[in-house]
Amino acid sequence: MDSVGRIDPRQHLSVIAEPNRLGVLRRLMAAPATLSQLARSFGTYPAWVRHHVLRLQEAGLVELAEVRTTRNYTEKYYRATAPAFSVHALVTPDFGKGRAVVALGSHDLALEALATLVSAGKGGIDVVPAAIGSLDGLVALRQGLADLAGCHLLDPETGTFNLPYVRHLFPERSVVLVTLAEREQGMIVPPGNPLGVRGVEDLGRGDVRLANRNGGSGTRLWLDRRLREIGIPHDAVPGYADEHATHTEVAEAVLAGKADAGIGIRAAASARELDFLPLFEERYDLVVPADHLDDPGIASLLEALTSGGFRKTLRHLGGYATRHTGDQERLAV
Repeated sequence: MDSVGRIDPRQHLSVIAEPNRLGVLRRLMAAPATLSQLARSFGTYPAWVRHHVLRLQEAGLVELAEVRTTRNYTEKYYRATAPAFSVHALVTPDFGKGRAVVALGSHDLALEALATLVSAGKGGIDVVPAAIGSLDGLVALRQGLADLAGCHLLDPETGTFNLPYVRHLFPERSVVLVTLAEREQGMIVPPGNPLGVRGVEDLGRGDVRLANRNGGSGTRLWLDRRLREIGIPHDAVPGYADEHATHTEVAEAVLAGKADAGIGIRAAASARELDFLPLFEERYDLVVPADHLDDPGIASLLEALTSGGFRKTLRHLGGYATRHTGDQERLAV
């Protein structure tokens, strides 16, 4: 029996939406039972239980576990097909002209520009980028909720980006890392830097309000690690709990005076004419299952990635380097 089963929203949600039927399933997840035993648990009749068990069995959520015959009396024991179930659902736009490539992961302005470039093409392909954080993007890709994931996760032990995390999450599947670009991360501050912020150390002064990134994002993971290194506790940073899902939101919070600083990419600061204090350069990769490389949507995206028009767009955005854009590294099982 699998440790965690998967509820397909298209097939199963209507089955378990009925509260009593969900109750029967949860009871059978705990231990096998007969119709009579279930009827006693719910204070009802076996015929009532049988109706729900049959629906769950037809959906593949319940199975016959054992048949026992005692004194010419046969008892059937049913059980759930897994001790726990997870539900994953993603609703994507219907553009009406072709399939959409779903790109989940870390927010990036270059990826948004690439999506616009592909969607404006003649291939009938639309790219839908959604910012949920690097780690969550990789998990979503593993769960089949995305066509690719965007990430920029630094492994402090090896000093490399993304590879250790991808190896850990995809031990049994061949995937390809395609470099989108290298990009600058740093402190985003108001024009003129009125508080004289120099780096992460100043977040512990008490007078610098932070516009933080969401948990699970590569930027947040980097900041948390850096704060630990220099000994600044989270509760000593004003605004630490003020989370923002994108670099753009961080820049807008600083621009609006709701924060005095934030960690983000240079392109977000430049777009809002804010000052930027560079801290480090990182590699942003697109992680694609190897068996999806020939998919028309993925092929169109990778073709656009290496085009002169995309490189020109990156130069306009600022803070991106394209020396490795389009480079691929395959992790085979």
